[in-house]
Amino acid sequence: MIKINNQIVQPNVLFPEISSAEQKTIIKKMGALNEGYEYHTVNQLKFELLFREKTMKAAEELNKSGAKFTTFSYAFCNKKYWYRLGNGGFLLKENFSPSTAILDILKNGSLYAFECSTAIAIVLYIATLYSIGNSRFNTLFDRLYLMDWQFDEDLPILQKYGDDYLPGDVLHFNNPDFDPKQPHWRAENVIYFGDDKYYGHGIGIRNASTIITFLNKKRKDEPKNSAYLMNMITRPKYQSFSY
Repeated sequence: MIKINNQIVQPNVLFPEISSAEQKTIIKKMGALNEGYEYHTVNQLKFELLFREKTMKAAEELNKSGAKFTTFSYAFCNKKYWYRLGNGGFLLKENFSPSTAILDILKNGSLYAFECSTAIAIVLYIATLYSIGNSRFNTLFDRLYLMDWQFDEDLPILQKYGDDYLPGDVLHFNNPDFDPKQPHWRAENVIYFGDDKYYGHGIGIRNASTIITFLNKKRKDEPKNSAYLMNMITRPKYQSFSY
């Protein structure tokens, strides 16, 4: 259900405002769900649709970049733009623009390796850049830091429990019986594309059953529980960016 200025709006009423097929798919899903998606203005909704579309674009590009999967201990980055910190995080070097540095991950992916939560952060920062433009991005994230779930205060993130999954959401596969020798496979964070399609760093763009099968091969001896898709959703607070 979509509400704009406290009024329920049907998706088809919004179609003339939206040219992208992907964005129309998203608002159709919003309109069909019982969950309420509330906005003060149409422009706030349109910004969220743009951000979601750019999140999927960024995930596809990171998947094709050649960036490798590894644990925090073995993470590495392009030393031209980033300091590699002792915890496996990447901190932007002085005198480099955040937009140039974050896009270098797509351009020179072979110079980077990180694990899946950092990959999600990278996708969301790139989506932010695509959505708000270089100038605003560079102002907001002048000391960009990439590490796990540690987001800049100017990219506020919220988590909620539910199954109202929308394309562009961050979702989570849990692997409760993970192999203790491979603790990095205790879970896989993914970008959801809709239609049973997910991007997970180190796994690629796959359907849910393929991801679950992969994680089930990373379990301890005599496991009792299968990996599964959690009813938990992670999203940026889109309205914090929109005008």
